[in-house]
Amino acid sequence: MPQPLDAAAVRDWCAQALDALGRNRETIDAINVYPVADSDTGTNLYLTVESAARAVEAACAGRPTPAQAVRAMAHGALIGARGNSGTILAQLLRGMADELGAREDGGRGRGEAAGAAEDDAELLRCALRRAADSARAAVAHPVDGTVLTVADAAAEGARDAGGDCAAVARAAWAAARAALDATPGRLPVLARAGVVDAGGYGLVTVLGALVGALCGERPADPPAGASRAPAPGVPQPPCREARESGAAEGAPAAGCGTGGAADGADASGGPAYEVVYLLEADDAAVGALRARLDALGDSLVVVGGDGLWNVHVHVDDAGAAVEAGIEAGRPFRIGITHFGGAPGRRAGHAAGPPPPRAVVAVVPGDGLAELCAEAGATTVTVRPGEPPASGELAQALRRTGAPEVVLLPNDPELRHTAAAAAEQARSGGLRVAIVPTRSPVQGIAALAVHEPGRRFDEDVVAMTAAAGATRYGEVCVAERQAWTTAGVCQAGDVLGLIEGDVALIGAEPAAVAAAVLDRMLSGGGELVTLVVGADAPEGLAAHLEEHVRRSHLAVDTLVHEGRQSGPLLIGVE
Repeated sequence: MPQPLDAAAVRDWCAQALDALGRNRETIDAINVYPVADSDTGTNLYLTVESAARAVEAACAGRPTPAQAVRAMAHGALIGARGNSGTILAQLLRGMADELGAREDGGRGRGEAAGAAEDDAELLRCALRRAADSARAAVAHPVDGTVLTVADAAAEGARDAGGDCAAVARAAWAAARAALDATPGRLPVLARAGVVDAGGYGLVTVLGALVGALCGERPADPPAGASRAPAPGVPQPPCREARESGAAEGAPAAGCGTGGAADGADASGGPAYEVVYLLEADDAAVGALRARLDALGDSLVVVGGDGLWNVHVHVDDAGAAVEAGIEAGRPFRIGITHFGGAPGRRAGHAAGPPPPRAVVAVVPGDGLAELCAEAGATTVTVRPGEPPASGELAQALRRTGAPEVVLLPNDPELRHTAAAAAEQARSGGLRVAIVPTRSPVQGIAALAVHEPGRRFDEDVVAMTAAAGATRYGEVCVAERQAWTTAGVCQAGDVLGLIEGDVALIGAEPAAVAAAVLDRMLSGGGELVTLVVGADAPEGLAAHLEEHVRRSHLAVDTLVHEGRQSGPLLIGVE
């Protein structure tokens, strides 16, 4: 029996979509050749929907309206979006949520005449159209033959469908499925590989789950091969931009799959880094950010609204992409992935084989992320109180494209999460080793001796030895009254930690940091590493450098701008 489009149906849709993507994840990963052949589209979509499903479950603890349930789904997807595909899916859901919310609040959906029917079927038609339009608007340079084309087809199919809500969902799925089959005829890289678009396949899977939730009968999964690739020389149907501009049949329009950046870049090459982050910023700042990032790289997708955005871009200068976010607002959960090879080339293309070994480092600040990325590591950037899930780390391990990966958790609290992530990655055939770094300064030391040309075990041993030979300290500010190993601290006190234990309580960061350094260097040391945080007082690093020069002869000092929470991280080797 057909089900109404209510909160229960949204919850069931989420659960079925997660189940279907889990079942098809490896298939979607395997056909991922565009925009980057890094075999992670299925994984990205699964993790995105997993986050959406968690948000819907939390919302359904109360009695949400349909719009509230879809808003929760969209917000969860935005927070957990991974890669191009996940980011675009999050915007598709946001478009649906905006339409449902406008109707529920008593307004009219975009472009709808006053007095339009308010039944579920009409609502779903409008929601799918708004979803497709908002997703296309979020992509800097749309390309035909991708998930955007499949979303447009779903909206067109829904528009022409009669009947109830379930019939509209079935028509949208059927039209999306037909458009998916035709993607190799619109995007040459798909035709050459003999596959359909991976992101489009994922969207058809998600729409199939919607049909299942509303009808009780889930459609069969589509084939992944290119069943309708045109023969050479056969004119191809015009893309949406060509239709709307009146271009001749078969003539490419600007922004079609014949060239240019897209919701992915030209698959023959491209920037070396993928940069993603969540951003708190107002609309005006995001407009300027789009323009700057578009000039820096390609595959630019910025989705979200109401002060919270998800930013995705491929660039050669990862630091500049992060700095653009800092200028626009407050970026967090920053992720920087090195595609492998030299700048201008990505792993999985003709540039050569994937790197023999990669390093994944968990870091607490965007400055540390830039530093580790420059050293060749893939980074997972976290905020205090928001540790990464094991699935997020496992995805980062897989996305390196290397058969051997070293994981640097850089936090004692992540030891179990790191172990679970390593097990997940190993189940897929990766060789993974964890270097038990307990602080980012130990991770920096490990990266300094990393040598991919060595045997895997020898490299891991060398990195572990370098990390173990680095004593670590920290200067932070107490958030509340507490008992510590150095006595009772009050909120606002400056704490000096050595190897994770509070050694000093004081009032001034510079004085506490100097005292911590003296204690750490009393046992010897040749190199001090200072990682300056976002909360450090001006001149702190210069003061400590002078202190080391004056009080500890023959000890060198390195200073890095980590921009992590808290004033200072300290390492002594």
